[in-house]
Amino acid sequence: FTLTSRNPAKRLVIGGDTLAFGLVAGPPNVHDRINGRRAGNLADYQNFTRLAHYFNAIHILGNQVCAPIELPANSRHLDTYNANLTLSDRCYHCTAIGRGRAIDGIRMMAIARGASLEEMRADPGVITIISVNSPRMLDDAMANGLIAMAEHGQPVTVTPFTLMGAMTPVTLAAALCQQNAEALFGVTLTQLVNPGTPVMYGAFTSNVDMRSGAPAFGTPENTKANIIAGQLARRYRLPYRTSNANASNTVDLQAAYETEMATWGAVLGGANLIYHAAGWLEGGLTASYEKLVLDVEILQNMMGFLEPIPFDDDDLGFDAIKAVPAGGHFFGSDHTISRYETAFYQPMLSNWQNYGSWQEAGGHDALERATGIWQQALREYEQPEMDPAIREELDAYIARRKEEIGSGEP
Repeated sequence: FTLTSRNPAKRLVIGGDTLAFGLVAGPPNVHDRINGRRAGNLADYQNFTRLAHYFNAIHILGNQVCAPIELPANSRHLDTYNANLTLSDRCYHCTAIGRGRAIDGIRMMAIARGASLEEMRADPGVITIISVNSPRMLDDAMANGLIAMAEHGQPVTVTPFTLMGAMTPVTLAAALCQQNAEALFGVTLTQLVNPGTPVMYGAFTSNVDMRSGAPAFGTPENTKANIIAGQLARRYRLPYRTSNANASNTVDLQAAYETEMATWGAVLGGANLIYHAAGWLEGGLTASYEKLVLDVEILQNMMGFLEPIPFDDDDLGFDAIKAVPAGGHFFGSDHTISRYETAFYQPMLSNWQNYGSWQEAGGHDALERATGIWQQALREYEQPEMDPAIREELDAYIARRKEEIGSGEP
């Protein structure tokens, strides 16, 4: 299926051999090296949305990149949807904790696109994640959100949250068996509501630390689960969603290697959507500015790895090989000069200077460089244009819905 945002040029194809990376979603906290760790708020939410729009490795916005807890819980989704639609022109995940939040997300995207709900039904624009309350429970809020999305023809991703040793038996085989049953139950429900509703097979299986019960991510078990779940999704011919989470409390070596492990599992598993792909920290309790930059580098490396290798005559370079004498070098050859700017992946975060040059430039480590990168990105960010009439219609819708919610309407 496809997802069409208010910018048709950024339409996403979900399924087949395509791969989309999503922004982190849901943390109650935010962190950066300048301001430290703090409660989620709308200003940071807006900044993360700007960064997601700025970096081309992020293709879709998550459901509330951080919770703006200074806003009323029953209406803050309207403010976050508003940020998604005005500060970016990418598709987004709307929250489906209950029917009202899901329908608001659908209607606000319809307004931004200048489309009717019937047109949205034929050409979806938002997607949601339905989390199964493992083991074997789909609670009323999630069920109502799923039903509302399916009724309107918007894609649903059914994702059991299965932590081995806590929400499932301790073995990977048992966890995947339970995950599969829970996912297929939700998939079936979407089709009972509205046959043909676009739906994804979601997977979020990892393990806990058996000494403390704390969630662990980016483990060998999590990586294997990401690969095996992809095989299950293909068995049922469904698009596949998973994540590349980590459990580190700070942006450090642990955060990098756990994310890298989980990312490889997701990519080798054939994931079509990697959720929480940029910015996830502290087991999902914190959205991190520096981690977002680190993740974008990881994602861009993965995108470069997945590019097919050309093998035409010019790429084989036989003439260049003949032209350089034995024991010579290729730095000055025509073959090199014509490609030197585009031959290799150019890192955003990595530093390839020798030690002396690196010291002379200030000796900044990757974490310090990441801080400079997100600050520069915010300075360079340009807000996408929006028709003033659409802007007014969105504002009016938000004001009306806040009044209705305040009076007790769903």
